[in-house]
Amino acid sequence: NSYSISSTMSNNNLGSGRGGASPYDDDNSSSSAAGSPIPDFNASNIQLSTVAPAFGISSSAAAASGLQSRQPDYLDYDQKGRGIFSIMCTNSGISYLLGVTLGGLYGLKEGLARTPSSRLKVKLNSVLNHCGRHGSGLGNMMGATAIMYSLYEGVADSFELDAYTGPIQPPAPLFAGMMTGATYYMRAGPRVAALAGTIGLGAVGGTFALYSVLGIPYGSKGW
Repeated sequence: NSYSISSTMSNNNLGSGRGGASPYDDDNSSSSAAGSPIPDFNASNIQLSTVAPAFGISSSAAAASGLQSRQPDYLDYDQKGRGIFSIMCTNSGISYLLGVTLGGLYGLKEGLARTPSSRLKVKLNSVLNHCGRHGSGLGNMMGATAIMYSLYEGVADSFELDAYTGPIQPPAPLFAGMMTGATYYMRAGPRVAALAGTIGLGAVGGTFALYSVLGIPYGSKGW
């Protein structure tokens, strides 16, 4: 009798979570679960600033990091380009490195040609002396020239010199080249300064002509 009772109970509980069907289970639960649609997990309408505290992020931090707003970020644009000091540092650094390189190569040639002995240590000492002398001298000269040129060009741009020169455009490089040459040789006298200013003006005019022949807008390459 005990075996028949337990078998009857087990047959009545088939399909339940405990190994059989419960009398309180719905007969249509399995069929409705099989035919139910897949839930939609679209999160496009979720405000991230609302759910941010659940992940340990404050609403203010979420708003500051751009989670609350979907607006694009815009960068500040300066129509006049870089500032005068930024241009001055760039030009002086490039000019100094170029001068040191060219002067060092010339010093290498001079050091090998004018060495007093054929011994390796003497040759090395001569090369180092000539490279240091010529490299530093040419580098300092080109760096100082670039600083003066950049300052004069920035002054011409700040005073809008192009509004007074008519068809001569742009006048700032011409003015900077002339004033740089005149200032660099100012201590040699007015005649030498005027000649140096004329040479500087002609050098910038030569770059104008070269750019025109090549069909490249002046200044598009950065110099």
